[in-house]
Amino acid sequence: MSQTRYTRDHEYVQVDGDVGSVGISDHAQSQLGDVVFVELPKVGAKLAKGAAAAVVESVKAASDVYTPVSGEVIEVNDAVEAQPGLINEDSSGKGWLMKIRLSDPSELDGLMDEGAYVAYLETLA
Repeated sequence: MSQTRYTRDHEYVQVDGDVGSVGISDHAQSQLGDVVFVELPKVGAKLAKGAAAAVVESVKAASDVYTPVSGEVIEVNDAVEAQPGLINEDSSGKGWLMKIRLSDPSELDGLMDEGAYVAYLETLA
């Protein structure tokens, strides 16, 4: 069974076993507006928690995407590079950015679950 965790910077990681799918939250994509360009890391890249891992550009701004967990990039979503709008359409489904093999699953403990993330968003309004 997978679990989803969130950062205060609006990234998510959907964890299934020792692999996490990383992307930006629905809140983040709505704040960015229409996504027009995505730059993803290379497969095999080793990332530390909090490191800039990808770039998402919209009609409003460019934004770094920081990895919520440490690990190795084992897959990237080529579809979002070809169709960046997938992030706007389905940020936590078809719009995922990369898959990371977690090197330290205990890092998940420092992230918010969905309920805590929703409560956090309410403080931003």
